[in-house]
Amino acid sequence: MVGIVIVSHSKQLALGVQELAAQMVQGKVAIAVAAGIEDAENPLGTDALKIYEAIASVFSDDGVLVLMDLGSAVMNAEMAVEFLPEAHQEKVYLCEAPLVEGAIAAAVAAAIGKNIQQVMAEARGALTAKATQLGVTNLTADVISHTQAPTSAAYPTREIHLSVHNRLGLHARPAAQFVATAAKFQSQIQVQNLTSNSALVRGDSINQVTTLGVRQGHELLITASGVDADAALAALQTLFANNFGEDDTAVVSPPTTQQEATPATSGELLGIAASPGVAIAPVIHYQPAPVTVTEYHVNDPEAEWQRLQLAIHTAQQEIQTIFSQATLQIGDTEAAIFDAHLLFLEDPVLLESVQQRIMEHHLNAEAAWQAAVDEVTTSYRTLEDAYLRERVEDIVDIGQRVLRLLAGNTATSLYLAEPAIVVATDLTPSDTAGLDPRKVLGICTVSGSATSHSAIIARTLGIPAVLGVNPEVLRLEDGTLMALDGESGKAWVEPERDILGALEAKREAWQTAKQEVLAKAHQPAITRDGKQINVLANIGSIADVQAAVAGGAEGVGLLRTEFLYLNRNTAPTEEEQLAVYQAIAQVLDNRPLIIRTLDVGGDKPLPYLRVGFHEANPFLGWRGIRFCLDHPELFKTQLRAILRASAEHNIKVMFPMIATVIEVRAAKAILGEVQAELRQAGIAFDENMEVGVMIEVPAAVAIADHLAAEVSFFSIGTNDLSQYVMAGDRNNPRVAYLADALHPAVLRMIQQTVQAAHAAGIWVGLCGELAAEPTAAAILLGLGLDELSVNPQAIGIVKQAIAKLTVAQAEAIVATALQLDSANEVRALVQ
Repeated sequence: MVGIVIVSHSKQLALGVQELAAQMVQGKVAIAVAAGIEDAENPLGTDALKIYEAIASVFSDDGVLVLMDLGSAVMNAEMAVEFLPEAHQEKVYLCEAPLVEGAIAAAVAAAIGKNIQQVMAEARGALTAKATQLGVTNLTADVISHTQAPTSAAYPTREIHLSVHNRLGLHARPAAQFVATAAKFQSQIQVQNLTSNSALVRGDSINQVTTLGVRQGHELLITASGVDADAALAALQTLFANNFGEDDTAVVSPPTTQQEATPATSGELLGIAASPGVAIAPVIHYQPAPVTVTEYHVNDPEAEWQRLQLAIHTAQQEIQTIFSQATLQIGDTEAAIFDAHLLFLEDPVLLESVQQRIMEHHLNAEAAWQAAVDEVTTSYRTLEDAYLRERVEDIVDIGQRVLRLLAGNTATSLYLAEPAIVVATDLTPSDTAGLDPRKVLGICTVSGSATSHSAIIARTLGIPAVLGVNPEVLRLEDGTLMALDGESGKAWVEPERDILGALEAKREAWQTAKQEVLAKAHQPAITRDGKQINVLANIGSIADVQAAVAGGAEGVGLLRTEFLYLNRNTAPTEEEQLAVYQAIAQVLDNRPLIIRTLDVGGDKPLPYLRVGFHEANPFLGWRGIRFCLDHPELFKTQLRAILRASAEHNIKVMFPMIATVIEVRAAKAILGEVQAELRQAGIAFDENMEVGVMIEVPAAVAIADHLAAEVSFFSIGTNDLSQYVMAGDRNNPRVAYLADALHPAVLRMIQQTVQAAHAAGIWVGLCGELAAEPTAAAILLGLGLDELSVNPQAIGIVKQAIAKLTVAQAEAIVATALQLDSANEVRALVQ
């Protein structure tokens, strides 16, 4: 991310600008100040050495923007740059933009991930509003031109031809991977669908890439021009070689509508079979009113642009929350839908179009945004491919979210006092992801299809759905009895007795089948030769624990406590935490609850705990136990709440991101202090509460025998362990494919950890995503793990996979897997 330095003669002025800019982006951007001189009598002035130190403190390979006031500030800034290493000098940009407005504009642009050229253009563009007010209108076109993608004429254009093999082509999720990868490089990347003879489009635009209509078997031309063109093309080629993490089986046509299959009988509504199952319940309408847009002229286009960027930033935070919740509820694969939503909000083509409307035509933010979104939806609707046309629902979903935030409206949510069938014109993906399957028994909509993202999510949640029915259904009064069959694609309003009887029988048979599967999920996971493996759940909220217990979890192997700290302005109190821990433990009814202490940093910063500096490599930085040990009062508050909750419940505590024995001992020492304070105050807690550590870094594996002497159990976090072992950031599309937990190098680390733990007489669990892969069950069983902790929806599947194996079979598979050369070979072995 681009860093910003504010240079001023006045330290007070610079600090004020820094505070204003930081508040606009909630501390997300590294902003340093170099202002004033160390002279009590005459403090006004600038110091080249201070400027140098400020630049160094926020330096990033993405670039540093330096904003100055006047006179010696400019000369000293130039001198400061000369102090830097030559390789760093070319990444520092001195900018003539206005100090106050420029800093705010630059900070917002940096916060949403714009490159240094775009950030500098935004800073310069801060002059536009004043220039317009003063009648100096010739600046606008020049300002807008700076937002275009930088050209790379000095570099030869490289190109590659690639064929698409994954099943559904470049639909939302692979398109998101493509764009995220392209956007990481400085080179200008373009892509053309040779099969359909499309025009070349920008590779960093999610909408332009998606609307190429790329299907399985299509051939693409990808060009790159710039300093890192070869590396960019190599990274993109790797995505295609790995089929974007999807399979390459032949495309299966979506289910046909019942209008095509069978005629309707009296009283029936024919629709599309979108999600199987039978539902019989009163209807309730869900019709959130779309935000109405009024177009008007604005006198301050820069302020309007800032207002829009703030709404987009807030929308990104909301979608990130939905993504985190969806990951737990529907799994990582389907939750990846929301990655594409985030990329839509960063689409440079879209943002440039909106900015041009605001700056050149002085349109209000709402009208400019809606016009640009309408252009994108039109481009999707004209696609020949029906599957890609359905992505319009995602665009409308995101577009309305930003409009709602611009209007200052709160999010609409569906609250049901009693179970019901939801009737709507349509449901957006984010609407559907937020549904509670215990209350929403069925979905009946006028629009939609079996391959829409909403339908995919409904199937994952197990909610029966019939889509595309007659609009007359919208006229039904709330409380009207409806029955629907998501397998046949039919619905009935106030069904006749014979139809109701048949549907009740089918529902009973369907529910019986579900109960049989659920019953198996509630049975212990025992191999064919009698070894039992405990299967617990990973959760991140009170709602998750209810789903986990209903799904057969034998406890909670990982409670991510970050949800208590995120999306708020202050840290949670001891009493707040205690109430949550007790509520979760109460649902578990003496089943074990392992609470991981706060694990922030890396990709989970806390806005109200500003670190005061920018970390170039946050995953190698101040996170997990390191952060907590440096915030002992925050740490103590959480430990007090955990200990108090342990008094009447089966609770264990687990420390994350452990790399040294010293860290474990320091954490245990603070735990001991809290225990002593509670004893002195006469407050009860479990004196024998087990203490464990996460094994997530190679150092912990290397000293596992020493760590085992300090704790009662290990829990292996394969998500982080994989990226650290393979030196591949799982959030960096260029190398994320390396962070595969089935790679033999990672498997050997797991084996070494298990062997060290068992030699010391302690047990070992695994709580990474690997545990939820049924095909990986043989590997994990063969490695000797005692416990697996998975997302709630995977519990039954994992237990069934274990029940089909013997330990001898699993150990034989592991012996072979450890001798293989790649994760793909291991995956082929277990499949």
